Amino acid sequence: MSELERTAWGLVDDAEREVESISVEELRRELERRERAEEGEAESGEESGDANEHDDGGGNAGDDPVVVDIRDIREVWIEGSIPGAEHAPRGMIEFWADPETEYYRDFFGPERRYVLYCNEAGRSALAAKRLGEMGYGDVAHLEGGFTAWQDAGGEVIDVPQKDYKSR
Repeated sequence: MSELERTAWGLVDDAEREVESISVEELRRELERRERAEEGEAESGEESGDANEHDDGGGNAGDDPVVVDIRDIREVWIEGSIPGAEHAPRGMIEFWADPETEYYRDFFGPERRYVLYCNEAGRSALAAKRLGEMGYGDVAHLEGGFTAWQDAGGEVIDVPQKDYKSR
């Protein structure tokens, strides 16, 4: 077998040098900060159009992360997900993040903060790099991925399998 110019893990190493990586503990702090802000809005009677959105008055969405699970949907069904995470499969993330495509999902917007995760952080590093190349300025990925989240005792929710046959 011939040698590749660049290996998959070599690409991951390159991406890791270019994108922000955050620990499970850092993600927990960001999620707790968002939760406290949402509770404060509820107590004051304010309503937000989007639970993940936080306007800090500076014209951007602040530090409230949109957590995105980029694993294959079968992985999500089998293992569960981080509570509140959006799902955007790695194979579609560029299309779902681009408002010019028919596949665009409205939880994407370049002014917001994103934390991506996969199983062990390879795919999420690559996807975070790609979103940055597309113009998303505040993208990180979870060190160690969903495995690290589980190992640290992070909450996991079940994600039921959809019945695609009845479409």
